[in-house]
Amino acid sequence: IALPRMWQAAERAAVRGAVADVVSTLSTARQLAASHGGVSVSIDAGAATIRVLRDGDTVMTRPLGGMFGVTIRSSRDSLAYDGRGLGSGAANLTLVVLRGTTVDTVVVSRLGRVRW
Repeated sequence: IALPRMWQAAERAAVRGAVADVVSTLSTARQLAASHGGVSVSIDAGAATIRVLRDGDTVMTRPLGGMFGVTIRSSRDSLAYDGRGLGSGAANLTLVVLRGTTVDTVVVSRLGRVRW
């Protein structure tokens, strides 16, 4: 009887951890952009991986699938922060984190603000 509840709790914890990691990665990318110039963030939904790039070099890689066992879906495959730490691009980015029946969403506004 308790096994399904424990499974759901594990799913919720994994999704929460992955979302916290995404938010932390985006915050780091924004701070890096503000202090060192523009930064881009690449989202590979198939591999459930997020990469922070500066001047074409990978600064940080977060393999969410391997770390948390989640899958991700994204409305865009990348976003960029300019030298002021503001998002550049024409649309918001929505990132959905899934594991089993548990789902959570992270939204990045056109200005680079993160909400979850």
